[in-house]
Amino acid sequence: MNYEEHVLLGLGTYPLFVLLAYILSNYLPLKLTFPSLILGYAFYVLGSDLPDIDHPDSLIHRGIKPIFSVILGSIVAVKVYPYLNVKYALVVSWIVGGAFALIGWFLFSAMMPRHRGIIHSVLFAVIYGIVVFFAVKYGTSLSNGEAYLVGFASFMGYLLHLIADKSVKLL
Repeated sequence: MNYEEHVLLGLGTYPLFVLLAYILSNYLPLKLTFPSLILGYAFYVLGSDLPDIDHPDSLIHRGIKPIFSVILGSIVAVKVYPYLNVKYALVVSWIVGGAFALIGWFLFSAMMPRHRGIIHSVLFAVIYGIVVFFAVKYGTSLSNGEAYLVGFASFMGYLLHLIADKSVKLL
């Protein structure tokens, strides 16, 4: 499947996820509120294409690569700045940050495993769900139950991609 097919599948199947989460909320601490369902929708659809991040020609790889580079360069610039005791410290810190952004651009692809390798696994679906859960729990004002819902949606969107590719494996 290609990018558009994966994303359309994610967009179209989310109501089925909501039904599943509604049923499971009787047994699990999932809290279905509009904020958690809207955020869950975003992470579900992102997850429906995220496993293709390991393919250098995929849209998700090409989209996240510059974002990763900008974040890396910005973090380095901010961290280096306090240690510079020169007249143009701000400029120098961004020169160093820019160099790291360029390095990050090339490292991003080099760090990726082969396509449909470990990133195309249930293990990474679990990791994605856990990372999103903690990001929502500690990065927003949503409750634990809402964070569980968003993390579960993330996991299920990622798993949807694996099922659509007929490539469900543990590792």
